[in-house]
Amino acid sequence: MPADKPAILFVCLGNICRSPLAEAAFRIEAERAGLEAEVDSAGTGAWHAGESPDRRAQAVARRNGVDISDYRARRVDPADFHRFSHIVALDGDNLAVLRRLRPQEGAALSLLLDHVPGRRGEAVADPYYGADAGFDATWADVTLGARHLVRALKA
Repeated sequence: MPADKPAILFVCLGNICRSPLAEAAFRIEAERAGLEAEVDSAGTGAWHAGESPDRRAQAVARRNGVDISDYRARRVDPADFHRFSHIVALDGDNLAVLRRLRPQEGAALSLLLDHVPGRRGEAVADPYYGADAGFDATWADVTLGARHLVRALKA
């Protein structure tokens, strides 16, 4: 785990919708704030390993000025708990999985929206099975969460 800068891993189920969008939003917010950080995303499941993000996730990211087409899905690895200082889940189910996988000592775990005042315990809705507009709502949530997480890390 890097001692000189935070290392953040965003985690959802398949790593093709919410977590790559959270990774992209965090990169934007960190750059705006002048925060140097290592950032990645992963899933608790391996169904999509090696795949690009969902086309709708790529589209919403593009509309917001970022290209995520080169991101590739991967599964959370046990080494991640030592490589990253913070592992941030997008919902309670994935947070529960991470808690079971986490060794006694390792990355701090949280939900992304825990970092937003008044949103503690809330999940970022999974847009995968819904309409394209759900990806805009997900982008709004991950951007808000990323902004507040960056502020906390800078404080």
